[in-house]
Amino acid sequence: MVPIALTIAGSDSGGGAGIQADLKAFSALQVYGASVITALTAQNTRAVTRVEPASPAMIAAQIAAVFDDLDIRAAKLGMLGGRDAMAAVAKGLDGRNLPVVLDPVMVAKSGDRLLPQDALDTLRRQLVPQATLLTPNLPEAGDLLGCAPAGDEAEMTRQGHALREMGAQAVLMKGGHASGTDCVDLLIAETGITRLSAPRQATRNTHGTGCTLSAAIAAGLAQGLGLEQAVIRAHGYLQGAIAAADGLQVGSGRGPVHHFHEAWRNV
Repeated sequence: MVPIALTIAGSDSGGGAGIQADLKAFSALQVYGASVITALTAQNTRAVTRVEPASPAMIAAQIAAVFDDLDIRAAKLGMLGGRDAMAAVAKGLDGRNLPVVLDPVMVAKSGDRLLPQDALDTLRRQLVPQATLLTPNLPEAGDLLGCAPAGDEAEMTRQGHALREMGAQAVLMKGGHASGTDCVDLLIAETGITRLSAPRQATRNTHGTGCTLSAAIAAGLAQGLGLEQAVIRAHGYLQGAIAAADGLQVGSGRGPVHHFHEAWRNV
């Protein structure tokens, strides 16, 4: 039986992030993907020009329909929109007893803000405590904690522990916004800290990296992998997708990573 993972996120009309990136990552890792769309965005590799949220009632109806029929093994949460949408997602997942990967999407690669400032408290109170894994980048972690982004690994560790105290079972602090020749992520869990490091790759085509990583982790959890194993596999998968990104040549801005780099041998 093919494992099924669910993505609850916004749609990216350019295809590089959001629901589209999540479903590509699920498929690349041999997991069937279901989706709940929280918002429509008009965007490409250069900018987000319009965002139109789905109603909380429609979000709730999608969640109910999916769980009524499909054997969902893991869920990934991405761009959720405002407070009412977040409340609908939190209520829809309550009591489902499955791993949840929460990617607190706040700002697009283009710099456009995707999370209203007044929704931060709802994110902290209602969704972070439901997260099996929270996957913030450094600016997102700082926003959640109301402090400056971490500047070194010691501060990343401190902030990761603080986010666990907010209710998340584990936190993956993503170091892509830091400086240095290597990019370091820290998985901070009850069992300890796992350090994942990779050379920083010279490409501008990184649209959808956060979405892709969290979806790949959710895929591993849906397949029954342990959290650390799912994170390590997803980290390697994303590094390959970034390395092959320039071969796609999609758009004139920040292009997407190559989700099918292992299957499309001619690209």
